[in-house]
Amino acid sequence: MFASFSAVFVRRRGAARLGAATLVSGLVAAGVLTGAGQATAEETTRSQGGATATIAGLKTYGTAVIHGGTGDQQVSAGLFEMSVEGGGMLQTYCVDLHNPTQRDAKYHETPWSGTSLGANKDAGRIRWILQNSYPQVNDLAALARKAGVRGALTEQDAAAGTQVAIWRYSDDVAVDALDPQAEQLADYLEKSARSQPEPRASLTLDPPAVSGRPGERLGPVTVHTNAGSVTVSPPADAATSGVRIVDKQGKAVTSTTNGGQVFFEVPEDAASGTAELTVQASTTVPVGRAFASESRSQTQILAGSSESTVSATAAATWTKEGAIPALSSAKNCAEGGVDIIASNKGDEPFTFELAGLEHTIAAGESRTVTVPLQEDQAYDFTIHGPGGFTKRFTGMLDCRIQGGEAGTATQTLSQPSPASVGGTATDTNLAETGSSGVTPLIAGIAIGLLLIGGTTLIVLRRGEIPTGD
Repeated sequence: MFASFSAVFVRRRGAARLGAATLVSGLVAAGVLTGAGQATAEETTRSQGGATATIAGLKTYGTAVIHGGTGDQQVSAGLFEMSVEGGGMLQTYCVDLHNPTQRDAKYHETPWSGTSLGANKDAGRIRWILQNSYPQVNDLAALARKAGVRGALTEQDAAAGTQVAIWRYSDDVAVDALDPQAEQLADYLEKSARSQPEPRASLTLDPPAVSGRPGERLGPVTVHTNAGSVTVSPPADAATSGVRIVDKQGKAVTSTTNGGQVFFEVPEDAASGTAELTVQASTTVPVGRAFASESRSQTQILAGSSESTVSATAAATWTKEGAIPALSSAKNCAEGGVDIIASNKGDEPFTFELAGLEHTIAAGESRTVTVPLQEDQAYDFTIHGPGGFTKRFTGMLDCRIQGGEAGTATQTLSQPSPASVGGTATDTNLAETGSSGVTPLIAGIAIGLLLIGGTTLIVLRRGEIPTGD
């Protein structure tokens, strides 16, 4: 489900006219940056680093019962597994009960602010549950004694009870575990939960975009990670562009640690352009990190991690004169939109228009502009800058649980297995509620068709930006 969103950006002067960016449905292009000369970038609006993983299915689970106005509904409840790009495995629980998983959906490590957890006052209690239950506590006999569970607690019971306790806080729903031992665990976890802070990302770069003049060191870009060290890879065309990744003394950097700062060293005679560095590490992702997809597959929260590959990128832009914008983005669920973070290291103002408002970033200043969007609204818009620089932002706003949306049919999975968990609407297994199992699917399709017919938002950008040399 999505509402169409396109953006048109126009310059006041300069030879190039910026074209319209049209809606991308479902598929999101990966980020690509070129070196010196004309520079383009495509960015999925998400966290600027961490783990990227593909959901493999619901692996350890029991049964839960949702109590609703139309009657009781049995659903499967437990641990999902994800395979990490570059190596590693993750275990996760769902924090979006009424939304189905999509087969082989790709997920990105995401701040709570980019998901429904950002506006959930009980998100910290969910993290406590994760830290104090299965699989973080894998001595099930000890967990049963602490929780006052009568009888043996199996892995399936532990996973189901933990998921039920999480749903009570993530989805504000009346739900019980079918198995008595799992229900006793769920009650203990719910009553004992205390608020915990959001865990830090496994790996991020701050800021993810910098700018400046040729002949300067652009940065710093600071590494934040829980890994012991990270490898630093220079731009792909470093040998021909002459752009180096260095420390503040100008020494080439190939690895660094948490808190380390790196710079882009750009040759003085470089033409206007851009470059990208990549950092990568192997670490365990902190428990409680959120994982979101761009395909409306249900949001997950991390319960356990093997040693996994994590990565992050940062980009630099340079030109010899005029405004030099550096642009990045982040979902802002509290404000119901996407933040565009713009800075200007040039000697002229950088002026643009978003959502009918004009914004001017003075030389040496930074500002965040929030573009409001509807829930489940896909967006795709492009900003151009000097020297042929182009920055494209794509994604989908997915900030609210479906259960909080009036008139939305419950879509939950029943009897999951590696073959049946997730998929598109045609292979999503909807839980039985005593009425026809086709009814929720028809309702979901109808809502999708209504949203497709939504209003197109046009955003104009007018900026006096020099073309550089």
